[in-house]
Amino acid sequence: MAKHPQHWIKTDNNGLYCSALDAYIDPMQPVKRAIITHGHADHARPGHEEVFATPETLGIMKIRYGDDFCVSPRPLEYAQQVAIGKGQLHFVPAGHILGSAQAVIDHADHRLVLSGDYKRHFDPTCPAFEVTPCDVFVTEATFGLPVFKHPRINDEMQKLIDSMLLFPQRCHLVGVYALGKCQRLIIALRELGFDEPIYLHGALLKLCAFYQEHGADLGELIAVKDVANTKSLAGKLVLAPPSALNDRWSRKLPNVITAMASGWMQIRARSKQRRAELPLIISDHCDWPELIQTITEVDPGEVWVTHGREQALVHQAQKMGYKAKALSLVGYDEDES
Repeated sequence: MAKHPQHWIKTDNNGLYCSALDAYIDPMQPVKRAIITHGHADHARPGHEEVFATPETLGIMKIRYGDDFCVSPRPLEYAQQVAIGKGQLHFVPAGHILGSAQAVIDHADHRLVLSGDYKRHFDPTCPAFEVTPCDVFVTEATFGLPVFKHPRINDEMQKLIDSMLLFPQRCHLVGVYALGKCQRLIIALRELGFDEPIYLHGALLKLCAFYQEHGADLGELIAVKDVANTKSLAGKLVLAPPSALNDRWSRKLPNVITAMASGWMQIRARSKQRRAELPLIISDHCDWPELIQTITEVDPGEVWVTHGREQALVHQAQKMGYKAKALSLVGYDEDES
């Protein structure tokens, strides 16, 4: 008798466990076998014995955690099938960041797709999300409320360019997360014709170099530490991790206008919390209409929601005629959104 995924997927203190593969997906603690959907630190943690992930995700983990981030890395290209335990695993693109993947698990004549974090709008730094029909679709709900509708990234980047033209003597300091957001923002600026050098905090350098090695045309990037006189950064664009926006490092920059790039900048309280004079609404996740679009296109037998605004999306999926439930996973960070 074919066993539905509810019989071979469960949640525990380490996260989501698949007994068919004897593996955890994006586990919270070190485990014997891990399937990692992408390189963000809340999903890709060090210390596992065996790690199945795309080559790009393994490369990101190596940059972040060192050569010994796991005992046995198992690179898996998109669409490459591998038999593990009693089931089959392959990855398809998630469109979230470089190397991001949906884990497609086949077992007992059923298919479960765990999407990880994903987005649907165009991003030249990674392959687009691939719609994969399945019996159970496991989705995030980071922005799972109808209030969330993200603007076009080019419109947000034009706001930044316009501000630099309006205040040509001021240094524009933009808070960006090092993996994904930083590179996507740079690409969008280049697409709009911004060809000036962009100055980077040291924490952003290695991952930008990794993206460049994988074909991202980021233009001229200069480390702030290599600038002899930081006063010369008046009128320039500087990118730094959010933690650096209000610390000692940023105080050496001249006449700063502080900006912050995040999907949460739509919420005024979040913008004030970051002290962002120029909030830029840029997200690596789906907004509400894109979540609904994705469920409709995948058209699964069931929808399971892992983290975020779970109940709203579960309710909406049920209204759309799908069986749906919340998995209530904890430990996934909303900050890199």
